[in-house]
Amino acid sequence: MQTTTVNPLPQPQFSRAGIIWIKLAVLYLIFGISLGIAMGASQNFTLRPVHAHVNLLGWTTLALAGLIYSIFPKAGESRLARLHFWLLNLALPVMMVALSMLLLGHMAFAPALVIAEIIAALAILAFAANLFLNLKQ
Repeated sequence: MQTTTVNPLPQPQFSRAGIIWIKLAVLYLIFGISLGIAMGASQNFTLRPVHAHVNLLGWTTLALAGLIYSIFPKAGESRLARLHFWLLNLALPVMMVALSMLLLGHMAFAPALVIAEIIAALAILAFAANLFLNLKQ
């Protein structure tokens, strides 16, 4: 009796960079959801802007970058992707802490928030430059 083997479909190769971005995004999602639950349970919504920023800049932005870097591995492995990664992941936690402190009435954190926002904006510019330079038709 002769048996035939069927070759399985080739497995897609995901970029290491994309996977890291997506895993970090999930951590921000867990934190954002936890903050939302805590605010709902306490009925104190003072940190509502922090909740929104964690979910949008943390979960959504990192997840989308991870998916884009997985689909376009050349962009995901570039220097601009590394710059994007480090700038955003250093700025975002500082932004969230500084924004939280500002919302709780500690105005001394305003300069830290401004600096972190500028660094996050630079990260987004690095992302945009990366895509325009590395995504070709």
